[in-house]
Amino acid sequence: MRAWLISLFLLVASATASAASDYAREKKWADEVTPGVVVGDPLYLTQKNRHKFLGIYTEAANARMGVVVVHGAGIHPDWGMIGTLRQRLPDHGYATLSIQMPILAVDAKPEAYAAHFPEAVERLQLAVAFLKGKGYKHIAVVSHSMGSRMAHPYMVRNPPEVKTWASLGMPAALGSGAAIGYDGIKVPVLDLMGANDLAQVLAGAAQRKASLTGNTASKQVVIPDTDHFYADREDAMVKAVKDFLDGVK
Repeated sequence: MRAWLISLFLLVASATASAASDYAREKKWADEVTPGVVVGDPLYLTQKNRHKFLGIYTEAANARMGVVVVHGAGIHPDWGMIGTLRQRLPDHGYATLSIQMPILAVDAKPEAYAAHFPEAVERLQLAVAFLKGKGYKHIAVVSHSMGSRMAHPYMVRNPPEVKTWASLGMPAALGSGAAIGYDGIKVPVLDLMGANDLAQVLAGAAQRKASLTGNTASKQVVIPDTDHFYADREDAMVKAVKDFLDGVK
């Protein structure tokens, strides 16, 4: 059995024994976020369990690609740098759908999120299906931090609709501390990080870069003088993602 299938099976098994994602906290975020959305249109996508999660869709003139934007742990689809990406990529010809990912309680440990990766995969599938329904034939995933960990089990399946992945601030494997690579992923991958990123991101940089060997369209980029959230270097972050997407055939 392929490694990702084994991993996904274990994650599903764990999920059945754990508490559900914090839907009440999701609703609280949505109630706070949606009234303030000026750029883009809030919408809701429905999971198999009938839970509806927030997305913010922003069109672009003559868009060459649709982009699913994926945030990190405990936040929402218009937070900080995620809001910057979802609002500014359309200025460069990329429509965005920033989606609410599963979140847990404020005091939840990062490793607790692993049990919710199957739900994260379902949300990514629904987001991609939405963009396909809008007529986008080329779709990308742009994710950050825990969002990149959540996107990983989706991307290792090599979904045919997704043409590229910009993975920002990819942390180590939850619990083990082992670096997460991009082995087996066939589409071009951008591994982006700040020069002053989190220790667990920096520690795995060499292994992540090595895992891109053989995929000539993939690359690792380090933005100087910034941290895990690209503080004061948001322009450089957007440009790095935009330039990478521009190069995808």
